[in-house]
Parts: sequence; C-alpha cells; structure tokens
Amino acid sequence: MAMDRTGRWPVLLARDVAFGYRATEVLRGVSLDVPADGFVGILGPNGSGKTTLLRALAGTIRPSRGSVTLDGVDVTRIPRQRIARRMAVVPQETRLAFDFSALEVVLMGRYPHLGRFEVEGPADLASAREALAATGTADLAERQFTTLSGGEKQRVIIASALAQLGTPVPGSDADSRFLLLDEPTAALDLAYQLEIASLLHELRRRTRLAIVVSTHDLNFAAAGCEALLLLKQGKVLAAGPTAEVLTPDRIRQLYGVRADVTRHPGAGHLVVVPIARDQDGARR
Repeated sequence: MAMDRTGRWPVLLARDVAFGYRATEVLRGVSLDVPADGFVGILGPNGSGKTTLLRALAGTIRPSRGSVTLDGVDVTRIPRQRIARRMAVVPQETRLAFDFSALEVVLMGRYPHLGRFEVEGPADLASAREALAATGTADLAERQFTTLSGGEKQRVIIASALAQLGTPVPGSDADSRFLLLDEPTAALDLAYQLEIASLLHELRRRTRLAIVVSTHDLNFAAAGCEALLLLKQGKVLAAGPTAEVLTPDRIRQLYGVRADVTRHPGAGHLVVVPIARDQDGARR
C-alpha cells in the first residue's frame, strides 16, 4: 500500500474482491488501492472483469467475497446519495431517452445534491456551468446532446460527473472525490483521445480528484496512469507503478501480443508499440 503525493494513505480500497454472474465468476480475489489523488488504470482483455471491478468500487454491486471500503467504511453500507457526492462513474456509452441540451445533461449530475421533489436552483446551474467550463464545453451548453461529436459528448458526460461531485472543501480529508471512467477513449479518433487524456490530467492537476480508468489503450495508460492493475480472467496478473508493471513480458501474458515498451524522449513517458500476435500461445 503506497501513500499519495500528500503523504495520506489510500481511502478507496478493494480487498480480496470476488464476484460472479450466475455460475460464472468474473472477479477472483482482486485487491486495489486508490489514493486520494491517484491516477490508476485497469487493463485487461475483453471479459477480464474491468467493468465489474469499477461497479464494485462504486458500490453498485456487492462482492460475494472481500470488500470495498471508502474511508474505512464498506461502500455498500454508505447511503447512495452520500456516495454519489464523492464518487461519479462515466460509462463507456451514454444513451438518453430524450433529446436534452448539453447543459441539461450536466444539470442531471446535480441529483445527489437535491432533496426529494426539489428542482435545480441557481447554485446548481452555476455548478453545471462551472463544470462545462472546466471541460472546455461551455460553448456547447445550448446544443442538443445528440448533435455533438463523440469527443464532445464524452466531455459533456465528464462535466456531468464533475457537477455531481460538486466543489470540494479545501483542506478536508473527507472531501476526496473519485472519478471512475469505463473505456473513456473507446470509439474516439486519435485527436479526441488526446483531448480526453489532456482533460483528465488538467482536472486532476486543478482539483482534488482521484481517477480510476478502465481502458484497452496501452498508450493512454502509459502516458497518464501512475499505477496499473492488470486483470486476466478475473485475477490480478500484476499491480504497481506503471513503469514497473507495463513491460513487454506482462503485455505478452495479458494480451498475447509482442510489444516494445520504451520511454519516448519527446513525450517524456512510456510508449507501447505492438509488434505482432504472439505465436507461442502466451495468452492461454
């Protein structure tokens, strides 16, 4: 267990988590530490349990074994409204039943701050506009969500998550907030992938925000994540600092692909170059 940059211990912890759907076990004894200001990536092939682990971290599913705790309290025992003020999930794909504007979509994130039957007020509108500005989408506020590009939609959904989390109280340990993203760059072109990566780094730099991201994009993980968890068939293949975990041998074990991993002198971070499918059956 490693301290975060401020010397604090992790506050979101998964310990020996197991979970299954009917007779199929998806997670098998998974443990993960997320510091209050961490940037953690979860990597693994399709069906490895990445999305299920995010759901367990968010408390929307109850592990059959093990636990997930926030500040030492089991997340499944914390009222959902309280959890929603500390933790927001950005799904891989967002579909709306009606045609809302971008501002209306972001305002939906304010639900945990409203009482029963209460409607959004000036403070909620200000929070929504602040979140739009933080994600560079203020000029899209009146646009219909369905007319936006893939990258614009993803930014607006992240803005909604920020509005949900609200503004932290400076200096408070209890205000640590967590943004969980499931494949945030999936189906985006290269320019939008870079935009989303840059946005997440900027948000983390300017706010007290921990980020956990499930991704297939090895270079996204290499460039942004401080720590990685590699999942294979629901089990932890490796976990730790990115530079120690993201190695050619581990990529071969995880994906059955031979790859070079080097530190790019211009970019200043690791770069992964896939070479070929492994012919030795390493993905068994």
